[in-house]
This record gives sequence, structure tokens and C-alpha cells, in this order.
Amino acid sequence: MQASRSSEMATDTPHFGVIPAAGAILRAQGLRKIFHSGSQEIAPLDGIDFSIERGEMIAVVGPSGAGKSTLLHLLAALDTATSGTVYFAGNSLRSFVEIELSEYRNRAVGFVWQRHHLLPDFTAAENVAMPLLIRGESHEQAMRLATDWLSEVGLSGRAMQPAGALSGGEQQRVAIARALVNQPVLLLADEPTGDLDERSAEGVFDLIEQLHRAHGLTSVIATHNLSLARRTNRVFALEHGKLTSGADRLAAGTERAGAQTPGGRN
Repeated sequence: MQASRSSEMATDTPHFGVIPAAGAILRAQGLRKIFHSGSQEIAPLDGIDFSIERGEMIAVVGPSGAGKSTLLHLLAALDTATSGTVYFAGNSLRSFVEIELSEYRNRAVGFVWQRHHLLPDFTAAENVAMPLLIRGESHEQAMRLATDWLSEVGLSGRAMQPAGALSGGEQQRVAIARALVNQPVLLLADEPTGDLDERSAEGVFDLIEQLHRAHGLTSVIATHNLSLARRTNRVFALEHGKLTSGADRLAAGTERAGAQTPGGRN
């Protein structure tokens, strides 16, 4: 496997040059996204501004339909904003030509969805190898790196199993390995534990934390799970198109949990 990166070291990338070891790696300015439903305008993002430092792990919380997925899709260049700009390492994504956007998606960003989107009849290793094959690696090299990554996520004995035969937690581990096999600097995860039971969810989040540290990632995680959100460096709340500090939402969640626990204070 390629050597682990530290967020304390600068990273050299083919299309984006040297990414500084410190400072803002991801920034949004005036980010707005409008959808149309008949004559109605819906703006899940209505003037979003934020900055994320290299090496941070950020949680974005909010109710279903608030726009968390939309925000992550814009950060990953999977969709375009109606107005406003996303900056990666000081470069506006709006200034990228198509080949640079493809390079950004394939090399700079690792994306994990709530539903793993694995090919069920392909083996775990073949699923993980897909991004490597897309970027032009040989089949032999891609499979070797995929197997190494499956070992890192705790699935060394499952590499040749069809993805459809794995448990939900194992499938999400495969999806995480696939997201990171190209050694991106950004990990964007959209409800990565949302389809899992509590025990599997804890295990997957533990793994994300471990990989975040080991590979010097900058991570943005959308989640409904406030107990997991508390384990990140900062929490943003997204609601009514605005992104604010999630401190109040976390405090409210703590109070509700205490009220529901025997002996908890009201």
C-alpha cells in the first residue's frame, strides 16, 4: 500500500500542485442551490459560507431533506451550484475545465454514500479496484492495491467474496476502501452509518476516525447521529438553507438523551 500521509506534510498532486500542510483546504463562498418543483423554488442551500482547515474532521447535522447530501455533492463536484463557489486548496472549482473536474473527483475526493453502491456480483476486491482501473492502472496493480486496502479496513479474508454476499457493515467497509484507494486528501461521507445497526455503525465510524488520522485526511461527514457527530472536531447544523454552529443542536440532543435515561435529569 502507498505510504500513509500526515496532514502535517504538504501534498503534491498532478493537476492541483502542492496542497499546503495547513490552512483552509476547502471553502465555500455564497453557495446557493435552487431546485424547481413546478412554479415553486426550493433552496436547500441559500448562501452558505464556511472554511475547513487541512486535517479537520467536520460533521454536518440536520433533518432529512435539509440539504446535507446536496452540500456534499457540490463539494465533490458531483453537482454545480446555482451561484457561489467552492474552493479547493485556493482554486475555484468553477475555474476547472472538465479534465480537471474529473481529476478532482477521482484523485482529490473520496466519497462514501449511505447506500454503498457496490456491484453485487463483483468481488470486494474488484469493487475497490474500480477507481484505479478508471485512472489507468493495470489490472494486476489495481487488484494488489485493492487487496491491501481491504486488509486495512479489516476484510483481508473477504477480498474474493462477491460484494452481495457480505453483511451491511462489511459492504460499507468495502465502500470506504473504494473511496480511499486513490489516496485522496478529502473524504466526504453522506450518512455512512445510516443503514447500519448500532454496533456496526460504531465500528464503521471507529474505522473512519482511524483512517482519517492515519492518512492525514480532511473529512466532512453528514449524519443524523449526534453521538457520532460529537466525536468530530466541529459540527455544523444545516437547516432552512443556512449553515450554523451545531452546538445548540448537540446540547438539545444531550438534554433529550438525559430525559430518556432512567435517573436522567429533566
